Amino acid sequence: MATSSIFAKVRIDNPKQAEAFIDALAASENKPKRKPSTPVKPPLTDYDAIRRLMAKGDTDQ
Repeated sequence: MATSSIFAKVRIDNPKQAEAFIDALAASENKPKRKPSTPVKPPLTDYDAIRRLMAKGDTDQ
């Protein structure tokens, strides 16, 4: 979905359209939240671990 669509003006003139719009909002609120397909690793904050990682470097040269 394009991000510009969130700025679209919506005009609802009849009660049935209003109910349908509210039902759609409620249904989207009740959907389960997405789960990432891969686990997220916490940032590396241990100085020694960072040094070991940087010391590995590029071994193909």
